[in-house]
Formats: sequence, C-alpha cells, structure tokens
Amino acid sequence: MKIVIEFLPYIQIILSIFLIGAIILQQTGSGLGGAFGGDNFSAGFHKRRGFEKTLFNATIVLAVFFGITSFLALII
Repeated sequence: MKIVIEFLPYIQIILSIFLIGAIILQQTGSGLGGAFGGDNFSAGFHKRRGFEKTLFNATIVLAVFFGITSFLALII
C-alpha cells in the first residue's frame, strides 16, 4: 500500500498529460463561424471511424482511470 501512496501523484500527472493530449487531438464538428453568426453546415451527425474512434475510446478510458486515481487519492 505504501508503494501506491508513493507513486499515485506521478500516475495522476502522467494520466492528466495523456488526457489533455487526447482531448486536444480530437477534432470538433463546428468551427468558430457558428459562434459569430456564420452558417454551420458541418454541425450534422458525424460517425467516428478509424483513428478518430480509437482516440475517442482512449480518451474515455483515460478519463475513467484518472477519475479512479483521483478517488483513490481522496480515500488514502
């Protein structure tokens, strides 16, 4: 248990860096044109395929792991 307490902050830092990177790499379906009143034809339904789907699923897994490690940090 002492090893977990010792390495938990480092694990959280690494997970947070990977999570930030995964979120930044994802493309958004809408641009800034919609915010300034422009037409936004790309706001329709978009199905993720290939690397985009893998990145989306990896982001979810990283977020869950980060949440679990944060919860463990509160308990310990």
